[in-house]
Amino acid sequence: MKIRSATLADVDTLIALDTIAAHDPERQHQIKSWIETGSCHIVETNGSVDAYGVLAYHFFGNGFIEMIMVAEHSRRQGLGRALVRHFTAVCATPKLFASTNLSNRHMQTLLGAAGFRTCGYIDNLDENDPEIIFCFHAAQVRG
Repeated sequence: MKIRSATLADVDTLIALDTIAAHDPERQHQIKSWIETGSCHIVETNGSVDAYGVLAYHFFGNGFIEMIMVAEHSRRQGLGRALVRHFTAVCATPKLFASTNLSNRHMQTLLGAAGFRTCGYIDNLDENDPEIIFCFHAAQVRG
């Protein structure tokens, strides 16, 4: 498994593995934008791109995991966990935040296992599905 920065040559591959981008031009544009800003990282296994994640710094000046997407055929193999672990190691700020919907139990479990703690909720983003905010303190890794 190798994690590297995405390049524009990866755009079509990421769109193909993203379950939303296949039918959402806005997500396709977002993927290209994430790559252009250098915030998109990909996971390669055996020469194949099987997951990507986005680490941005727009959340009140802190690191924020904006996206974790694993190809459907590669789920439950630790690729999301590897991306989260990578982001906790390379985050340039003392705190790293992430969020997911209350309905996304897999992501909540992944973040909890990586040492993230719940720190808040946002209502009214998705109807009847609050967003849970998580925080990781980089001092946990760096000592």
